[in-house]
Amino acid sequence: MPPEPPATPSLIATLRDRAAVRRYSPRTVQAYERWVRRYIRHHGGQTHPRHLGPECVRAFLVHLARERNVAASTQYQALAALTFLYRDVLEQPTPNVVGVVQAKRPHRLPNVLSREHVQRLLAELRGGSQLMAMLLYGAGLRLMECCELRLKDVDPERGEVRVRHGKGARDRVTVLPASLRERIEQQVAAVRRLQLLRAARGGGYVELPGAFHRKSSHASRGWSWCWLFPSRTETWHEGSRQYRTGHVHPSVLQKAVPAAARRAGLVARVTCHTLRHSFATHLLESGYDIRTVQELLGHRDVSTTMLYTHVLNRGGLGVRSPLDVGVADRPPGWRGDGAGRGPEGEARSR
Repeated sequence: MPPEPPATPSLIATLRDRAAVRRYSPRTVQAYERWVRRYIRHHGGQTHPRHLGPECVRAFLVHLARERNVAASTQYQALAALTFLYRDVLEQPTPNVVGVVQAKRPHRLPNVLSREHVQRLLAELRGGSQLMAMLLYGAGLRLMECCELRLKDVDPERGEVRVRHGKGARDRVTVLPASLRERIEQQVAAVRRLQLLRAARGGGYVELPGAFHRKSSHASRGWSWCWLFPSRTETWHEGSRQYRTGHVHPSVLQKAVPAAARRAGLVARVTCHTLRHSFATHLLESGYDIRTVQELLGHRDVSTTMLYTHVLNRGGLGVRSPLDVGVADRPPGWRGDGAGRGPEGEARSR
């Protein structure tokens, strides 16, 4: 990787500060940093973005669409990053990108597994990965929403899972499967034992959201704030001078689910998000109204949830194929391979 120009580190530092003021998520900040670096390198790597005009922004976006052949969402993310760079970091007018060749946004349907295939997939998982996958399917959680669950967010008695600061910084309540209540209680007990063990060795701290650590500093060792799925190791946090326990890294489940799908013999492409798609589709198949499913998924617009009505287990658009009509009325020798059978049992062709 080529060395960064001298202005880049200070520019990235300013970007992080401005993003923190706007309360952007860490993953958004990381994505914006990558796009700013790629933008600078695309134009030689030595010119400060302050001296790159709107034509440079347009050229970069066209390069992504034509030469890199990126998806439309990727191009839009790059545009959002550059808009934030000029508007909030450099405090310059937002570049005019009229005339940019836009990557085509395809209309894709989500991958959905049948109930049988979901059970086969879950049976191939073990331990914490299996419990996390069960929550993705049983509660309709996104991957990071599951990783960032804390003990206080799960209520087995009420059968609820509270998602804090989900996509779009919105909280919501979804269902906790009754079949998982005993396993959740066992997981909570295991986390408490781990936290006591690490606290006895001088660690056992967890990161608290926002400025809550100043309001209630002792809460960083409280059970209620512990991660439901903690990481196996502690890390030293220089700022607080503490050994902290983070949540399990999302890549653990991202690797485990496709591997389990291969062992289960599933042909379809399976990711963690496939379980969330299957949750929504199976609820609609069971007769739940779409507004209820929308609330459980945390969609802002019901049109997003409507996508799952196109993948219900009823064939294409819910249409019954004419090949399946009148099955009981077919002649005894009908095979469907182009050869009919006459009354005397002899093959005939026309």
